[in-house]
Amino acid sequence: MRRVKLDHIDRRILTDLQADGRVTNVELAHRVGISAPPCLRRVRALEEAGYIRGYHADINGELLGFTVAVYALVGLSSQAESDLAAFEERVKGWPQVRECHMLAGEVDFILKIVAKDWDAYQHFLTRELTAAPHVAHVKTSLVIRSSKNLPGVPIESATFDEAPVEDA
Repeated sequence: MRRVKLDHIDRRILTDLQADGRVTNVELAHRVGISAPPCLRRVRALEEAGYIRGYHADINGELLGFTVAVYALVGLSSQAESDLAAFEERVKGWPQVRECHMLAGEVDFILKIVAKDWDAYQHFLTRELTAAPHVAHVKTSLVIRSSKNLPGVPIESATFDEAPVEDA
């Protein structure tokens, strides 16, 4: 992954793609004020440099029957790197865990878990999560309502060096 410096056009491309990953290259080029071929070159350069990791649809889980969302704070009995890595590998095999972040502080991981209903969540909690090796304690919080759920990062408030990824 090569590191590139971003100019205002690159930042606008990132902002627009983060808001709408399905925008056409022609529309994106129009929005950022350049022609389509250099816009496509810039997008590809941003992808190759790792600024753009992928494109995803924002799926409404409730319409698919996933009515329960829980955040779980997980503490392990061992913080040996091999045990932390083993837990992370195990989490990758649990489709109901949508996010996993290692933390510094009182707990080792925070997980975002979704389930069809409360019974499905309890089944996962008791048969999978708390039964996993080295899991010492789990504290959970049920999501009542979500009022903000933005993808990515606040590009407009980041600081960047001014230099283009590729000439427009």
